[in-house]
Amino acid sequence: MPELPEVETIVRRLRPLLSGQRVTSVAVRWPRIIDRPAPDRFARELVGRAIQGIERRSKFLVFDLAPLSLLVHLRMTGQFRYRPPGSTLADDRHVHVVLGLSQGTLLYRDLRKFGRLYLVADPAPVLSNLGPEPLGNAFTLNHLQKALWRRRRAIKPLLMEQTVVAGLGNIYVDESLWLAGIHPLRRAHTLDRSETARLYGAIRQVVAQAIANMGTTLRDYRDPHNRPGNNQTALAVYGRRDAPCRRCGQPVLKTTVNSRGTHYCPRCQPLPGATS
Repeated sequence: MPELPEVETIVRRLRPLLSGQRVTSVAVRWPRIIDRPAPDRFARELVGRAIQGIERRSKFLVFDLAPLSLLVHLRMTGQFRYRPPGSTLADDRHVHVVLGLSQGTLLYRDLRKFGRLYLVADPAPVLSNLGPEPLGNAFTLNHLQKALWRRRRAIKPLLMEQTVVAGLGNIYVDESLWLAGIHPLRRAHTLDRSETARLYGAIRQVVAQAIANMGTTLRDYRDPHNRPGNNQTALAVYGRRDAPCRRCGQPVLKTTVNSRGTHYCPRCQPLPGATS
C-alpha cells in the first residue's frame, strides 16, 4: 500500500500542479531514501530541471525531467504533499525529501522509510521486469491464460509478484479473487478458461472502480492535498473479517498466504479438494 489506484490518483493530482515547474532546490533529510545516485549527486542533478510531465508505471511515479527520469516507489507509507507558494512548512520528522519549485514546494513524507527515489537516465533497469498494466491493451485474456497455465503456484502470490500483471497488491488481489469466485490458494495452472476470464474481468473492474473512487484509505494513504480516498466503503472482503459476505452472507475469513493477511469468502471462493 499504496497500490496502483492510489498511485494513479496521486499522479493525476500532481500533474496539473507540477507540470512545467522547475526544481529550484533539493534537501535530502534522510539519505537512505535515495536509491540512486548518491544523495549529494541526486540533489545536484535535480536542481534546475523542469518537470515536463508525470506518469505512472505499476506502483511507480515517473517524473519526466528529460533527459533524466525521477522514479518514486512509495512502498508502505510513502506520501507526497504539495504546498503552494507562501505556505508555512511545518516541522515534520517524517518528511525526508523537500523539493523547492518555481511555484511552491513538494514534500516526500514516509513514516516507515521504506519508499525509494531513483534519478536515472534510463528507467528500464528499474521497470523492465514489470508485467502489463491491468487496464492497458497488453493485458489480454490470452496473456493471463498463458501466464497462469505455465505456473503451479498459488494464484494470490502470483498476482502480487508484478510480472503477470503490474500494480496489484494485497487489497486489490483479494478483491479481484472474491469477485471472480477463486480461492487465494488455488493453483494458477488449474484455472480453466471460464475461470480465467472471470478473473481477468474482475481485475479490470476492481482496479477501475478503485481509481474512480480515488483509492482506498485504511490508514496512511492520502493524496497530495492530504485527502483520503473513498474506495474503502466499496471493499467486499479486504479488512472485513467476520463481516457478512456481500454476495452470500457467509462470514468473511482471514488467513495468511505467503506472510500476507488474506481475506476471502469460504462459500463464494471454495478451494477444490479441500475438506471442511
